[in-house]
Amino acid sequence: MTEQFSRFDAAEFLKSPQEMAAYLDACFEEDAGDGVLIRAALNDIARAQGMTQVARDAGVGRESLYKALSSNGNPEFATIIKVMKALGMRLHAVAV
Repeated sequence: MTEQFSRFDAAEFLKSPQEMAAYLDACFEEDAGDGVLIRAALNDIARAQGMTQVARDAGVGRESLYKALSSNGNPEFATIIKVMKALGMRLHAVAV
């Protein structure tokens, strides 16, 4: 008998806005400073909500959004803010 494995996809497990926010918050905490982990989390959350709708709500093209949130993407900060707003999230600062 052979075992079959499937690739883990975080988007399949992000069901509620609270789960999505907690996931993104954890990625902000763990990101190495290059934004790769944050882009990946935003990509997962956007796919969980529907990339086409998120792109429409953010006012960007779907292909542009895929590219911006890819592992080698380099989105402008304004794009990140638009995407977060489209996802129903916002940034806030906390003193550490």
